[in-house]
Amino acid sequence: MLKAEKEFNVVFSEYLSDRKEAPEEFPFEIKKVEENVNKQLLHDFTGERTGFIQVGKKKWFFPSGYRDQAADFYNFEVRESDVWIVTFPRSGTTWTQEMVWLLANNLDYEKAAEIPLVVRFPFLEFSCFVHPEVKAEFLRENSDSALRSQMIEDISAPICDYLTKFEGRRFIKTHLPLSLLPKNLLTAGCKVIYIARNPKDVAVSFYHLNRLIRTQGYKGDFTTYWKYFQENLQPWTPYWDHVLEAWNLKHESNLLFMFYEDMVKVNTKRAIMRVQDFLGTNYEDEEICALEKHLQIENFRKNSSVNFDLLKNLGILIQGEQEFIRRGKNGEWKNEFHGELNEMADKWIEENLKGTDLRFPD
Repeated sequence: MLKAEKEFNVVFSEYLSDRKEAPEEFPFEIKKVEENVNKQLLHDFTGERTGFIQVGKKKWFFPSGYRDQAADFYNFEVRESDVWIVTFPRSGTTWTQEMVWLLANNLDYEKAAEIPLVVRFPFLEFSCFVHPEVKAEFLRENSDSALRSQMIEDISAPICDYLTKFEGRRFIKTHLPLSLLPKNLLTAGCKVIYIARNPKDVAVSFYHLNRLIRTQGYKGDFTTYWKYFQENLQPWTPYWDHVLEAWNLKHESNLLFMFYEDMVKVNTKRAIMRVQDFLGTNYEDEEICALEKHLQIENFRKNSSVNFDLLKNLGILIQGEQEFIRRGKNGEWKNEFHGELNEMADKWIEENLKGTDLRFPD
């Protein structure tokens, strides 16, 4: 892991001291969450210390750190050579990142193993979720290591300037909805892949992530968490607006819309070939089969480059919670949704699918 840590440090070290001031133009109003609701959220989610905000008419939900970088994301300069993966959290994002990066980089498994995925495929808005007080805690806990302390600085720093200065082909991960991303994202010629997943499975996986990562620090049970999720009081919600924005643009030539269920349950090889066609690569059948094997969840969970061992080593992940890469299966929601809660969820899904042609695979 030491080699990967050093690689991480080198990749991110150049942009910290020379950041530009954020552009002022941002067309959406930002408001604080209602005081009583905010108080309860701060109690249940210990990773945020200031408060939560809602953005625009759709009331996109974020922690306070988003406010300072919103214009940076919206005005970010897109390149024709970019590859973007846009998802609502826990929709198969990491799995898709690894697949896409390998397809676009000559199936270089050796390099993929050496360099953590978080370096190869930076997370655009992660720094918004590292509250200054929480960052200070991480730094104190890692104060015995200059390398780990620098890594804390690196992963918590806004990344737009780094990406602007980056000279190679950029691979960018984001959970931001399309309406909060650059206006020319789908017309600049770059490749954008959107992955959608059944909201029940998303919520269960997101619940466990919120318990695992200290920048979220959720302390409650799943029933309470689901109510937050359903009421659009979780980061990147509203879920339905997020998915439908992309679904309604799936005809765009530079957007590939896929369902996670199809990718991991129906035919992974066919999914890989769809992505290959979209990216314009051309591999032999045996190479595609080797990639399919590499992406099998049993192998994926053992891959230290993708399973956030880096964050674990820095103390950012909470011991005793489920791992970042969990089971990767569809239908896991059945372990959490029972009785009235399941009926509530089904009604919510049915109401939000009315008037749309969006349907999740069985």
